[in-house]
Amino acid sequence: MERQVNNSTRFISNAILKKVALFVLLLSTALTQAQRDLPLDRNTKYEIGSIEVTGTTTYNENTVIAFTGLRVGERLYLPGEKISNVIKKLWDLELFSDINLYVVSLDGNKVGLRLDIQEVPELNEVKIRGVKEKKAAPFIKDNGLNKGAKVTENLITTTKNFIENHYRKKGYFNSKVFVNTLEAEDTVAKNKVNMLINIDKGERVKIDKISFDGNSELSDKKLRGAMKNTKQRMPLRFYKRSKYIRADYEADKVAIIDKYKENGFRDARIVSDTIIRNEDDRISLQLTVEEGNKYYIGDIDFIGNTVYTDKQLKGQLGLSKGDVYNGVVLKERIEKTGDPDADDLANLYQNSGYLFSRINPVEVSVTNDTIDFEIRIVEGKLAYFNNITIKGNDKTKDHVIYRELRTRPGQQYSKKAVVTTIRELGRLGFFDPEQLTPEFKNVSEQNGTLDLEYNVVEQGASQIELQGGFGGGGFVGTLGLSFNNFSIQNIFNKDAYRPLPMGDGQRFSLRAQASQLFQTYSLSLTEPWFGGRKPVQLSASFSHTVQFLFNRNNNSRGFDVDRNRRFLITGGSIGLAKRLQWPDRNFTLSHAISFQHFDLRNYTSGLFTFGNGSSENLAYTIGISRDNTFTNPIFPLGGSKFSITAKLTPPYSLFNGVDYGALREQREQAIANQDPEEIGRIDQQRFNWLEFYKVKFNGTWYTRIWDKLVLQTNTEFGWLGAYNSDRGVPPFERFFLGGDGLGGFALDGREVIRLRGYPNQSVTPLDRGAATNLDSNDGATIYNKFSLELRYPISFNPQATIYALTFAEAGASYDNFRDYNPFQLNRSAGAGIRIFMPAFGLLGLDFGYGFDPIPGLSQPNGWETHFIIGQQF
Repeated sequence: MERQVNNSTRFISNAILKKVALFVLLLSTALTQAQRDLPLDRNTKYEIGSIEVTGTTTYNENTVIAFTGLRVGERLYLPGEKISNVIKKLWDLELFSDINLYVVSLDGNKVGLRLDIQEVPELNEVKIRGVKEKKAAPFIKDNGLNKGAKVTENLITTTKNFIENHYRKKGYFNSKVFVNTLEAEDTVAKNKVNMLINIDKGERVKIDKISFDGNSELSDKKLRGAMKNTKQRMPLRFYKRSKYIRADYEADKVAIIDKYKENGFRDARIVSDTIIRNEDDRISLQLTVEEGNKYYIGDIDFIGNTVYTDKQLKGQLGLSKGDVYNGVVLKERIEKTGDPDADDLANLYQNSGYLFSRINPVEVSVTNDTIDFEIRIVEGKLAYFNNITIKGNDKTKDHVIYRELRTRPGQQYSKKAVVTTIRELGRLGFFDPEQLTPEFKNVSEQNGTLDLEYNVVEQGASQIELQGGFGGGGFVGTLGLSFNNFSIQNIFNKDAYRPLPMGDGQRFSLRAQASQLFQTYSLSLTEPWFGGRKPVQLSASFSHTVQFLFNRNNNSRGFDVDRNRRFLITGGSIGLAKRLQWPDRNFTLSHAISFQHFDLRNYTSGLFTFGNGSSENLAYTIGISRDNTFTNPIFPLGGSKFSITAKLTPPYSLFNGVDYGALREQREQAIANQDPEEIGRIDQQRFNWLEFYKVKFNGTWYTRIWDKLVLQTNTEFGWLGAYNSDRGVPPFERFFLGGDGLGGFALDGREVIRLRGYPNQSVTPLDRGAATNLDSNDGATIYNKFSLELRYPISFNPQATIYALTFAEAGASYDNFRDYNPFQLNRSAGAGIRIFMPAFGLLGLDFGYGFDPIPGLSQPNGWETHFIIGQQF
C-alpha cells in the first residue's frame, strides 16, 4: 500500500559549512526528525525507488544523479554512511551553496528521494574601490576573479585575505577589505552576481621605537644599525622611513643574529619579539635576545683536498687560529652566494674545473671559548664542457656570438669563464643584458661532462637620431643613422634587407649635426673582428665640418654669426685595435692614423691669427685600455674601465730647416709693433703642419652600494704639449671644459669636457682682453676633472632603460704647468635622469649648481640646466 507523505521529511539540510562537527549536528537533527515523522528503521536497508533533482542548477539531472553514485534499486541504510559520503562528495565540489536530501515517499521498504541543490552563483563583474584601476588589475588576475568564476565562500575569503596581506606586507598594518556580492541586474542570465570590493589600506604604520632586552655585549644602537630596512622614528633621517613591513622585519631579525655572529657570538638568538601598539597609532618593537658566549677560532684542518695544499687553502680562507669567531665571514669565505667574482673556496674549485666539488665546514670541537673546525672537501671529478649552444638569436649570426664565448666544447669547466661570457655578450649591445642566462643541461657527474646553452633575447641594435638640444653655443640639431649590428657583406643582397642587412656585428653610422654656429657631417665603419679569426678591430671614419665666425650679442644673449667668414675642416682616420691576452683579455691596444686639412677663409679669431690660410694635421694615436664592466653597457653594475692615449705628430722642427727661434723673435717684434698681418704670416709658417703631442687619461669605477644602487667614480686628465718650445703649442686640439659636454663635433680637433653646473666651455683660462670666458675662449692645454655619480635604475625595459642620478663634480683647466693646481677646482653638484631607447640613443636632463665663479666673475655661477644628447653613459 502506497502511503502519501504530506510533509516531506528533510533527511539532510542546510549543510552550508562543511565542518565536520556542524555536519554531524545537522545529520543527527535530521535523523531525529525522520524517526519522529516516518517509521524508518536504522537497522533496515531500504530500496531506492526513485531519485529526482530540484533547485537552481545548470547541470543535467542525470549528470548530478550519476555523480552521487546513487541508483534506483540500490539498497542502503537510512541514515547511513552511504548517504553521508554522497553529501560530502557534493560539498567537496564547491559548486553548490545549499544541499538538501529529502525522503518524499515511503512504500514498505522502497523510498523516493529528492535532492534539492542550490548552485553557487557565477561572477558577472568586479568593481574595486579605494585604489587606482592600474593597481587593482593584479588583484583581479591573481585571485581568478574572471567573468564566469564560481563565487564560493572560499573565493570571497581568500580574496579578502590576499588583498589585506598584500598591503600589510607593504606596511599598511591596519588595512581592511570588504567584499560584497549583489545579484546581477540581468533578466536573461540567472544566478549571476556582481562583486564589489572596498579597500581601505589606511596609513602605513610607523615604528616609534625599537628596544632590546638581554643585550650586554652589543648596544641597542649597534643592533638597530644592523637592521637595514626596519628603522625607528628619527626626525632627521630622510633616506629610510620608519615603516613597518613584516618581510623586511623578518629579514632584519636574521641580520641581528648575523651581527652577533660577526662579533663571535655564534649561539646568539632572539628569544621573543613583541609588537606594541601605541596610542598615537604607531607601534614599538621589543626584542629579547640571548647573547651566549663569545668564541674564538681554534685549529682549522682541511680534509679531502688533493688539488690544493692546506697552506694554499688557508691562504684563500683568510682565517687564522685565535681570530674572533665570525660566522658570517666564515660562510662567505667558503661560498659567497650571489657574487660570481667572490674570492672564496667554492670559486677556487669552480674556476679550476671542479663543478661537482662540495665544501662543508664542520665544528669538531668546542673547548671553553675555542672552536676547532674541519673543512671537509669532496672535490669530485673534473668537469668538461660538451656541447655549447646559443638560443634566441634570430638576427645576429651564430659566428658573431661564438667568437665572444670564453667557453668551448672539450674545455675544462670554469665558472669564471661562464660569467665572463655573459658579460661579453651583454657588452655587445645586441641583446637585453637583463635576460642573458646560461643554462646547464645533461650534467653528468659520473662522466664529468655538461652541456651549456646561452639564452639570449635580441634588442634593437640600430638607432635613428632625430634630436634637438642646446649645446656647443646654441641649439644643436642632429640627424643620424647608426647600425650597430650591420652586415656589410650583404649590402648588395636584396633578400638580406629586413629592413637592413644585419647580423655580422659591424657598426656603420651616418651623422649630420648643425647649429647656427657650425655644420658637421661624418660617417664611420667598424669591423670588430677584422679577418674573422682574431679580435682585431678595424675602424675607418670621414668627417667634414664648417665653423662660422661669431660674436656674442650681449643685448640678446645670442650670437652674431658671419657666414662669409668660415673655418673648414676635412679629415679621416683609420685604426686598428687588438684585444690582448696579457695581463688579461680585458686589455685592448689601439693604433690610429688620422689626417685633417684646416682651411681658414677670412677667419681671424683669438689664436687663429692667419685668417686666410691652411694647416695640415697628420697624427698617430696609440692607446691602451681595459674594460671589465658588467653586464649592461648602459648601466654597469660593477667593474671598471680606464684608458691612456697619446696622440703624436711627426717632429717636423727636427728636419724641416726652419729656425723657429728666429720666428719667435719676429713674432714678438710684430706684437710690439701691433702688426696683425705680420703676426698672421708668421703663424701660418709656424702651423702649416701641426706639431704637438697630446696625452690623456680616463678612469671610471663602478661600485655596487646596495641592491642596484651604483656609485660611479671618474677621474680625467689631459695635456697638450709641444716638442719645440720656440714653435709653441698650436691653436688646435685644445680642451674646453664646462657645461653638458655637447659639441663633440670635430671643429679644430678640440675636445669638449663636461662639467655640469657651468655654461658650456666656460671653465677655461681667461683670454687676455676678455671680461669673462663667455666673451672669448681659446681653450686650454691642460685639464683635470673628478666626479662622483650615484645612480639607481627606474626601468631596465629593453625598450627604454631609465635611471636617476645625483652627482658631484670638480674640474679646472690651465694654459701651462706653471699655473697647474689640481686642488683649485670649480665644483658643482646636482641631479638628473637618463633615458636610453635603442631607436634614439641616450637622452638626459641634468640640474647642476656651480659653487664657484667662472673665470672673470666673482659670484658663484649658480644653477644650470643641461640637456644631454648622445653622451657617454
